[in-house]
Amino acid sequence: MIHIRHGYSLADPLAASMFRDRKEQFVDQLGWDVPVVAGRYELDQYDGDDAHYLIAVDADGHHAASMRLLPTTRRHLLGDHFAGLCDGAIPHGPHVMEITRLCLPQRLGREERRAVRNRLISATVDHALHSGVSVLTGVVTAVFRETILAMGWRAAPLGPARNHRGSSIGAFRLDLDSDTPALLAATGIYTPDTIAPVAAELA
Repeated sequence: MIHIRHGYSLADPLAASMFRDRKEQFVDQLGWDVPVVAGRYELDQYDGDDAHYLIAVDADGHHAASMRLLPTTRRHLLGDHFAGLCDGAIPHGPHVMEITRLCLPQRLGREERRAVRNRLISATVDHALHSGVSVLTGVVTAVFRETILAMGWRAAPLGPARNHRGSSIGAFRLDLDSDTPALLAATGIYTPDTIAPVAAELA
């Protein structure tokens, strides 16, 4: 199941294991130049009370995979660092959230990473629609953006892919409505009822 946290505490074992896995993926494996706290946790200036964390939990109650959603009524990555990826205005407002920090640990294996990614997407759609969010944005590699745009939902690039520190990246927009679950189910992405009951009550 997918657990939802609004904000975080390193005293929470689930959150702590998420930030450890983020450090391993984004810093150790991908070499990102991002802050590391206490040599163990990847945390940046966007982590905080306003962030929504969608966390897949393994059999031991630890982090298996995760995704972070940021409100666009405050500072967010697309607006602060990647505005040049948008041909027009940057989508923002109370109905828009930004997808960031998709963490899929290598230990899961390729097929399990795909399966848990799809569960995270399903939970993100349900959580967004429940919260009155109708637009999701994000910045990813150009290759992964093509995968996202082809998943079946109403999606569009916000501008052409551009080079950033040796990688080709691009921004995207996803428009959500009551039809989105069915559109994603038709391509094998969406599964209903992926949010853990306690998390759903807190959402």
